[in-house]
Amino acid sequence: MNRVLKVALLCGLAATVASCGTVRKVLPFGLGGSDEPQATATEGQRISVLEFEQQLAPSAALSGRDFFLPGPQPATAWTQPGGNPENAVEHVAAAAEFAVGWRRDIGAGSSDSRQVMAPVVADNGRVFVMDGEATVTAVDSSSGAVAWKVSVKPDEKEFQRSFFSFGMGGSSTGGGFGGGVAVGGGKVFISSGYRTISAVDQATGAVLWTTPVDVPVHGAPTVSGSRVYVVDVENQIFAFDVNTGQQAWTYRGIPEPARLMRASSPAVTGETVIAPFSSGEVVALRAATGQPVWQQVLSRASRTSALSEIRDIAGRPVVSRGVVYAVGHSGVMSAIDVRTGQPKWQLPIAGVNAPLPVGDVIYVVSKSGELTVINRETGQVYWTRDLNEGRVRQEGGFFGMFDRTVRPVWSGPLLASNRLVLANSDGELVAFDPKTGLQTASINLGGPAFIAPAAYNGALYVLTDRGQLVSIR
Repeated sequence: MNRVLKVALLCGLAATVASCGTVRKVLPFGLGGSDEPQATATEGQRISVLEFEQQLAPSAALSGRDFFLPGPQPATAWTQPGGNPENAVEHVAAAAEFAVGWRRDIGAGSSDSRQVMAPVVADNGRVFVMDGEATVTAVDSSSGAVAWKVSVKPDEKEFQRSFFSFGMGGSSTGGGFGGGVAVGGGKVFISSGYRTISAVDQATGAVLWTTPVDVPVHGAPTVSGSRVYVVDVENQIFAFDVNTGQQAWTYRGIPEPARLMRASSPAVTGETVIAPFSSGEVVALRAATGQPVWQQVLSRASRTSALSEIRDIAGRPVVSRGVVYAVGHSGVMSAIDVRTGQPKWQLPIAGVNAPLPVGDVIYVVSKSGELTVINRETGQVYWTRDLNEGRVRQEGGFFGMFDRTVRPVWSGPLLASNRLVLANSDGELVAFDPKTGLQTASINLGGPAFIAPAAYNGALYVLTDRGQLVSIR
């Protein structure tokens, strides 16, 4: 899949034609007919549906008010896609100089048949990354030296045999993208689009066990206690024993074929697993048995965007101070009590990134590139900033016609050493002031990045779409 298509999938096709009136405006040579209204509304007050669904106004009560942010703390481990099982890391001490320390090519980048999708994890002096062909590399966090590599990609004959046994067809050169890594108990756990879950020795890369599953897994695993959890592309969550790979339980959500390229990972807090599904469901399950505790759906229909029907929760749910924060693609962000499942507040935000709770506030980036700061208790908005201001451009076309509007896709944020840091599809790592949203610094990553940064031992690590790991000191 080329970069243009990937960007379109990730940002939810923000430039989608939303109405017949819009179609008339974009057709050349007057082919769309007159701009005059073609129908008149009947009795009743006229309300702009587009305005109602897209505006997110700052609260007048919070205008000019400051908010508390805790100081940076060392990140001595980043064992999960979101840093820890709750996917909640507030403020890390990392990248104080905000300069490139080293770069390392770790394997295959994205192409038409493969995708780099796995978030970076780190522990015990090493950074663990997965390339576009399901090869996991252990890299020394200080020098970038490669310690070991292991591939969970099956050989050609085995993969074809497996595909045909399910009536699918295909080859090992495509269709097996996705998955990710997590670290725990001296093991690196690997999920893959080749329908396997594996554990390898963290020190040597030796494979300890591999368990097949029926369908691909595009999201990274989450490990907590004695179990590792993964969500497959058919909205099933599995729990496996970390020592044997034996399946402990499974739970199936509502099937939903329409989904985004990005894939999410569960959150675990205490004895509760929070599972996100592409149906828009957020389900709380008992970690020991998989029994459901509560369910919420982050979804709302829209008459202005057909893509609101894609209900996927591509950003990881975050658990902080007893509240689950989650953002759906169809335009709902919700704060949910982790014990009861009751929403505390909801906002009309559509996104594909995990929200970031820090101190008094929640940072969240919408799929259109708006950074919003929200009061975590009330859901009121402090301010919003357009991250794409000055970055929107026109590409393609000829003689000024049929060109397309390109907006960078953003991944993050992460608060590191008093900078709010995000990566984007233009190949930038950008720092913003966390109190004002103003840009303060930028680094050229050397390639587009669709994965949020990770923090470990004073550095930030970014994996680009070209399969290069970049250390930021």
